Amino acid sequence: MVGCWFFTSGPVSLSAKIERKGYCNGEAIPIYAEIENCSSRLIVPKAAIFQTQTYLASGKTKTVRLMVAHVRGNHIASGSTDTWNGKTLKIPPVTPSILDCCIIRVDYSLAVYIHIPGAKKLMLELPLVIGTVPYNGFGSRNSSIASQFFMDMSWLTLTLPEQPEAPPNYADVVSEEEFSRHVPPYPQPPNCEGESCCPMFACIQEFRFQPPPLYSEVDPHPSDVEETHPVSFIL
Repeated sequence: MVGCWFFTSGPVSLSAKIERKGYCNGEAIPIYAEIENCSSRLIVPKAAIFQTQTYLASGKTKTVRLMVAHVRGNHIASGSTDTWNGKTLKIPPVTPSILDCCIIRVDYSLAVYIHIPGAKKLMLELPLVIGTVPYNGFGSRNSSIASQFFMDMSWLTLTLPEQPEAPPNYADVVSEEEFSRHVPPYPQPPNCEGESCCPMFACIQEFRFQPPPLYSEVDPHPSDVEETHPVSFIL
């Protein structure tokens, strides 16, 4: 309520919220707020991040409060309302929160407040924790690391098919024209008589483009007698 006693000019209401409590340097905080001005004055909504440093030594305490970032909204006239649907406030490079030290403590808070001329500021403070690991949707850092490790090792789950596919037919790969083009005739040397003399390289070239044996999962030449090898033990 702006004013007091018989000089009141109407109420000013403010409600604000943020999505979460933890953020990191460089992240932007979306602010959701609703401001209603039923007074006769022109008001200005603002938001700021405050850093509170607390030093503890020899039974004495010293506190330092600093504003590290701020944002300002539009003026709200009398009888008007304004809504912040995710108005962003970027976190500058600051020291992470220190919450578990017995000699120094660093806390952060997000203050959403309204500047009212001639009256006390209307302020809402929301606690913040500035960390070093960005939030990615999981409940904790451990679950995030475990999920990332599971994603990186997911290739291990890939297995070979139970029934391997047969290789393609040789005739579909090498045509007769290509076969004849790569196998030139080899004349016999003049000092060779009949079939008794034939160069070895000619035989090798002849079988160069021969098709491989047919693929089969069953051994076409099974051994009728199992080979046994004697085993002796020396005690």
